[in-house]
Amino acid sequence: MKILTIRIPEHVELDDQQIALFLASKLYEQGKLSLGQAAELAGLTKRAFAEWLGKYQVSIFNYPASELSGDVANA
Repeated sequence: MKILTIRIPEHVELDDQQIALFLASKLYEQGKLSLGQAAELAGLTKRAFAEWLGKYQVSIFNYPASELSGDVANA
């Protein structure tokens, strides 16, 4: 696992946990991490992380609409 040091301005009122949740959420949303990997990065269980995704308006069903309509057409 990579270790990264990021300098966050003081006026950005986020603690380490909130930053980890934000990063994990964005990486999950972009399909870079699975739900389990993102939950581990955030330091949460899969269930707790899935609940947090709603706060960042990220769907737990990370599935492109274009693929979904194709699957429905082929069913």
